[in-house]
Amino acid sequence: MSDTLRILYDGDCPFCKREAAWLQRLDKKKKLEFKDIARPDFNPSDYGLTHERVQTSIHGILPDGSMIHGVAVFRSAYKAIGLGWLLAPTGWPGLRKVSDAAYTFFAKNRIRLGNLFSGGCRGGTCEIKR
Repeated sequence: MSDTLRILYDGDCPFCKREAAWLQRLDKKKKLEFKDIARPDFNPSDYGLTHERVQTSIHGILPDGSMIHGVAVFRSAYKAIGLGWLLAPTGWPGLRKVSDAAYTFFAKNRIRLGNLFSGGCRGGTCEIKR
């Protein structure tokens, strides 16, 4: 069994793509593996997910094979690269609900927000297909 965290991210989302690239640059010990859900050859059923489900949130597969999603993926990824302290507060009682709610809003609007901040739609993917 691999000791890497596999992250299923949306390569059509400008924010997601930048975050994945940043994490890859900082991942000196190669603890992270990235799979782009926007690639035509990506099959969500390989992970027990539907296309609709994988679009709702970032997902991560832990080394033991269990799946996490949302802010928990970021906490695990940051911990893997030695920056866990940055997101540790998002797991604290009270702040966990707030950070999860903020992420849920972001995930639902990530393409629209990304295009707003990056200057436009790329590849005809301005809307999340549901």
